[in-house]
Amino acid sequence: MASSSSFPRTWRYRVFPSFHGPDVRKTFLSHLRKQFNCYGITMFDDQGIERSQIIAPALTQAIRKSRISIVVLSKNYASSSWCLDELLEILKCKEDMGQIVMTIFYGVDPSHVRKQTGDFGKVFKKTCRGKTEEESQRWSQALTYVGNIAGEDFLNWDNEAQMIEEIAQDILDKLNATPSEDFDGMVGLEAHLKEMESLLDLDCDGVKMVAIIGPAGIGKTTIARALHSLLSNRFHLTCFVDNLRGSYHSGFDEYGLKLRLQEQFLSKILNHNGIRICHLGAVQENLCDQKVLIILDDVNSLNQLEALANETTWFGPGSRIVVTTEDLEILQQHGIDNTYHVGFPFDEEAIEILCRYAFRQRSPLHGYKVLCRRITELCGNLPLALRLVGSSLRGKIEDEWEDIMNRLETVLDREIEEILRVGYESLDENEQTLFLHIAVFFNNENSDIVKAMFADGKLVVKRGLKILLNRSLIDTYGERIEMHKLLQQMARQAIRKQEPWRHQILMDTFEICDVLENETGTSVVSGISFDVSGISELIVSKRAFKRMSNLRFLAIYKSIHDGNDGIHIPAEMEFPRRLRLLQWTAYPNKCLPSTFHPENLVNLCMRYSKLEYLWQGTQPLTNLKKMDLTLSCHLKELPDLSNATNLEKLDLSVCESLVEIPTSFSHLQKLKDLRMGNCINLQVIPPHLNLGSLENIDMQRCSKLRNFSIISTNLVKVDISYTEIEDVSGVRLFPRLACFSVKKSGKLKGLRHLPTSLWYLDLSYTDIESIPDCIKALYSLHLTLTGCRRLRSLPELPGSLKSLTAEDCESLKTIFSPLNHSSDATLVFTNCFKLDQQARKEIIQRSSLCRWAILPGREVPSEFDYRARGNSFIIVIPDGDNSLSDLSRLKLCAAVSPDDQTSESNGFESLCCRIGNGEIEPVEEVFHLGIFSKCCGEHLFIFNSRLPFINSSKKSREILFEFSCSYNSFDIIECGVHIWTEDVLDSISLTNGR
Repeated sequence: MASSSSFPRTWRYRVFPSFHGPDVRKTFLSHLRKQFNCYGITMFDDQGIERSQIIAPALTQAIRKSRISIVVLSKNYASSSWCLDELLEILKCKEDMGQIVMTIFYGVDPSHVRKQTGDFGKVFKKTCRGKTEEESQRWSQALTYVGNIAGEDFLNWDNEAQMIEEIAQDILDKLNATPSEDFDGMVGLEAHLKEMESLLDLDCDGVKMVAIIGPAGIGKTTIARALHSLLSNRFHLTCFVDNLRGSYHSGFDEYGLKLRLQEQFLSKILNHNGIRICHLGAVQENLCDQKVLIILDDVNSLNQLEALANETTWFGPGSRIVVTTEDLEILQQHGIDNTYHVGFPFDEEAIEILCRYAFRQRSPLHGYKVLCRRITELCGNLPLALRLVGSSLRGKIEDEWEDIMNRLETVLDREIEEILRVGYESLDENEQTLFLHIAVFFNNENSDIVKAMFADGKLVVKRGLKILLNRSLIDTYGERIEMHKLLQQMARQAIRKQEPWRHQILMDTFEICDVLENETGTSVVSGISFDVSGISELIVSKRAFKRMSNLRFLAIYKSIHDGNDGIHIPAEMEFPRRLRLLQWTAYPNKCLPSTFHPENLVNLCMRYSKLEYLWQGTQPLTNLKKMDLTLSCHLKELPDLSNATNLEKLDLSVCESLVEIPTSFSHLQKLKDLRMGNCINLQVIPPHLNLGSLENIDMQRCSKLRNFSIISTNLVKVDISYTEIEDVSGVRLFPRLACFSVKKSGKLKGLRHLPTSLWYLDLSYTDIESIPDCIKALYSLHLTLTGCRRLRSLPELPGSLKSLTAEDCESLKTIFSPLNHSSDATLVFTNCFKLDQQARKEIIQRSSLCRWAILPGREVPSEFDYRARGNSFIIVIPDGDNSLSDLSRLKLCAAVSPDDQTSESNGFESLCCRIGNGEIEPVEEVFHLGIFSKCCGEHLFIFNSRLPFINSSKKSREILFEFSCSYNSFDIIECGVHIWTEDVLDSISLTNGR
């Protein structure tokens, strides 16, 4: 059977009727044709074709060019060899092209058709006289087949008109099962339409308003147009109202504007030009008894909704109104709760969109894969940008692609920018100012930080953020504010193009250099964003910022690490007092000036600095929420933070000269996130340091740290890997701890207690000899024991175990039986060569109920029904054996051996199994196995899959299993498969659940 993707997309006729007799033509068929005409359904008419003994070529062509064939089976249908040959051709089209076949039993019992009995059978036998046995047999099989197709039975209906209307509606539903060919190739469109049809609930007789929301360029209009094409035939009247954003004209008051909108709308939906109305009840008067589909595209004003769809009572039962907009607030104000938010496509979908326009195919040409990925990143996966850029790249060579990418990094395509600016220009001054500041300074920042940044200004930030969110100009992920890359670039271009905001935010390199060297700043400037990449030398004046009394946001950074460190600043440079953001990458001095006043600082970020200390003494720091001194390798001491009582995040990663945490840390009672990874000289933590709000601690690779005495009942994640910590018994005091890593903590010998909240535990490369029994109480646990060379046995594990990685556990012999785990778990025992026979048997048996498992071994176990040397084999299913179905589960096994001739694996090795039966595209199961690169000998890889569809009508059915490794780092020496029945799986599941 052909798949739906092979359907021809152009049909000359929608319906081909197969029938016999003038009585059917003049009565039932004439009424059916009239109903079809009302619904806009074209049906083939055979009036001009002369009937003869042989089916006419024109009739054959008509069948092949029809989307649906309706077979009207009357008592005398089988009296015509012409009709029977028609039926053979129809069923051939169904087999070859996926044509839809529908049946109508017009005064005949369906069982008489199936079995060729009764009066129908007598007529059929008469027609078969004088025909060959082969021809009669083909007709009989066709009638049996078509008699088994569920269809309308005329004898079951009291009202023929109602039956005909039902048939016509059914035809419409089938014709509209896929969108118009206009939208073929739209990546991801089918999923969008499926979601929209669910929201529209077309079987409901009530009136519904549904919205499609998302940022400019995301594809809202495309979805709406495809939806209109898909559903139009289900409604009495339809109308796609576009260009609503530009629908308001000057010279009208609000009432006049609404009248004008209604006039234009009614003229369009009623197909009557120049309609004039004198009141706002006209829409309801004209449409209250009509089932309508209305698309209101690009709505940007509540008045537009009030004018065109103020109440559901304006429209007849079953009506649907679809609104597309970027503004969630309008929908909330109008009371539209059913909304579909169009998200950005996934990376692979974005590449496909680009390729369809750049290469007119789904995937990149050879040599263009990396370029395509870079383009999609620059376009931020926005479909509009991908389409426009893809079209501009068509036919260009690689060097031209590079040129276009370089331009995109600095200047947006004019058409893309115009689309994006629409939403921005609809904002008032307050929201535009906030938008630009977020784009330049606060993208991906915590929303509380942003609010704190403007706490001393005139901006209404809380409401402004809500408006930007409702207009789809920003998103929120957790607590972060995120702006799309293209919107951020558009905002930066707006500033660079000398628009009104240019004087508030400085970004131009030459202008900023002039300010810093010659003290030409003004009080208008509120922010400076300065990329110092490529600047070989710049001497900053002592009073460079003196005249910038309103400067609150200063960001000096490097987009490219070019090795230039030619910025020189005086030791006593004067920073403005109102600074709330100070971001200075590679700050060149040993300390901040003695005149520095940090009382207004909210965020201090001095990454890669040469600071040895920040300041002396106690400073007023009550506004400080975030401090980042990452990679300040010369930093020897931290300042007194007694007054930093609102500090929430402190990042001291790779501060290699830092030795101790000061006692003033005890005042940081709002600190949530403490990062001190790679502070290789850190040795001292104040004893019993109680930080009540702390949720995350990262002290990995603090290689001189021997004790861990931080206390917090809110801790969720603790990473003390690569340390010298010996005692971790304090973890029992962390009731919310979820992730705990003590990887390569060489002094750790064992664990006694674990909090029940834990779901990730990494004990890799420690000297533990046993796992505490309390581990069985943990839920959905991911357990990593790689390199635990003294570990000899595993205790009872939780039944909800998600993963167990026990690579290189060279002493591991026994495991608790049964080896409990969840159905999607992974079990890894790479290089565990001392596993005893019972442990190996348990792993192999329990692998039936997990995603995949690895253990040492060179032969496929005997419980696998089909085994073969090498990497492939074929199963032949005898004729009549229907024991295998598309629901059958497979347990697959490959015995692999490292290839000594292959260089060390790159860590991205994957194993692929292709399963196919020659009739459909093979099913591919691909598993990415970087862990395979560590195999020191032969191993078994066992995983589960499902059997592809098998067509039971075929006489010979073969299933091919073929295994391969992506980089050929391993030889596949044996392979096998075991086919599970559902009954056996159920019994195993019950045993596992106990």
